[in-house]
Amino acid sequence: MPFPRPLRFGMSPCPNDTFAFWAALHGEVTDPHIRLELAMLDDVEALNRRATGPLAERLDVTKLSVPALAAAIDDYAILPSGAALGFGCGPLVVRRANDPRRTLADLRGARVAIPGERTTAFLLFSTFASRECTFVPMRFHHILTAVANGEVDAGLVIHESRFTYASHGLALTADLGELWEQATNAPLPLGVIAIRRSLGRACYDATASLLRASVRLAQQNPSRARPFVRQHSQEMNDDVCDQHIALYVNERTVDLGDVGRHAIDAMLQRGRASGLLPAGRSPWWGDA
Repeated sequence: MPFPRPLRFGMSPCPNDTFAFWAALHGEVTDPHIRLELAMLDDVEALNRRATGPLAERLDVTKLSVPALAAAIDDYAILPSGAALGFGCGPLVVRRANDPRRTLADLRGARVAIPGERTTAFLLFSTFASRECTFVPMRFHHILTAVANGEVDAGLVIHESRFTYASHGLALTADLGELWEQATNAPLPLGVIAIRRSLGRACYDATASLLRASVRLAQQNPSRARPFVRQHSQEMNDDVCDQHIALYVNERTVDLGDVGRHAIDAMLQRGRASGLLPAGRSPWWGDA
């Protein structure tokens, strides 16, 4: 039986999301039981805030960082498709090239720009670096400029900024993804797609199937997705967009599988054990 209304869907304008979900949002892949309606297109931290805000305002299906999922885990379960997860794709800590603070330990007491307090990037920084900093939250695409202009001492950068920081005269302090991989031997879960548990199992299964088909179609026909990607990534040239998609859309985006599930469980367990994430239930449908 079809779900009686479109599901309110939230994603970021980043190339990996617009690429992966282009087909589902434009009717290029369909399911007889559900339909997605793009209700929010915004920075991942804005999506995180909405998912952890008032229940009445929460989206049906949304992109989330793992820390935000942990805060809303009674309401949301992870879907097996659509995640950004992999090796060599983690957030970076960058500084001005002439800044003497060249290690994470050197940042004690520094002003550090972050893309949000409930991002995976900030969880990793809090895990591997000193929290005795002054953190300055801002939208991720402003961070490189803020570091280059001296507004902050260092920046925690995500998304396409890993490809462009050098063009701003900045140098790498640490690759937090590498530190995660060394500590866990697991891929890094940067973001997941979650669905409200109250929608029921049939809706969960149909949404998972639709998103899986959407990712596969984009991978098979990348040129068809390009206009939608370019529409929402106007500050990126095609080469940067292509690098971004190649890095963040992979086989784990099609289906998390056991490796992806293990990586997400590891992040939740480590974050909860260190007190950085709240205790809670399993993120997986059907688990206790």
